[in-house]
Amino acid sequence: MKFFYYVVLAFSVLLASPVYSENQTVKFTSLEWPPYTSAEMRNQGASVAVAKAAFKAVGIDLLVDFYPWRRAVNLAKNKPYYEGYFPEYYADKLKQDFIFSEPIGSSPLGFAELKKQPIKWQTLSDLKKYNIGVVRGYINTAVFDSMIEVGSLKIDSANNDLMNLLKLKKKRHQLAVIDKNVLHYLLMTKPRLKAGKTDIQFNKTILEDKKLYLSFKKNHRGKVLVRKFNQGLKQININEIMASYF
Repeated sequence: MKFFYYVVLAFSVLLASPVYSENQTVKFTSLEWPPYTSAEMRNQGASVAVAKAAFKAVGIDLLVDFYPWRRAVNLAKNKPYYEGYFPEYYADKLKQDFIFSEPIGSSPLGFAELKKQPIKWQTLSDLKKYNIGVVRGYINTAVFDSMIEVGSLKIDSANNDLMNLLKLKKKRHQLAVIDKNVLHYLLMTKPRLKAGKTDIQFNKTILEDKKLYLSFKKNHRGKVLVRKFNQGLKQININEIMASYF
């Protein structure tokens, strides 16, 4: 009887755990970063479509709440009802609190510039004489961010990519760090940019083709969920899903 009791107890715990249940729902945070993530887009954007398909393949439904980026990260870290956030670039400093999934796509990161003032550069040191627009809280590249930290690059911060581009139009800075697909989307859809969309272009030299990830809380549940999510990724065609948005 004692053995039977422990078997029943273990089975009950297994069924009660939301990590192992079928058709469970998980919640993540994200930001308005179209065409990758947006509450207004089909399937909430390319990255959300990939994440939903991967979770669905292993019997999990994904819900996404959208916030300004810094708040999205903080809520994912501190609130128990969120499992994590995305999309994120890899950074060693984040590994203290989060576990990275396998890549869910890629992001061609570079600079927006004024067509009448194109900038040629080969190394980041070539950019020291320019003011560069960045978005607060965004990870860029390891070298770029380290040069900002030590003051080797002059930056002008904005709350989001749209504000960064509007500052570029007003010549508050000469370059604005941005993903190529995000730049194209904003130029085509935002009224405040559409009138001058012929004035802005993507710089010919790319910073880095960054991988995109889901960031899971660094706890037991997060470890189980990221394994299941990675299993789901193997069952879908990431490139095919992403291509339908670009």
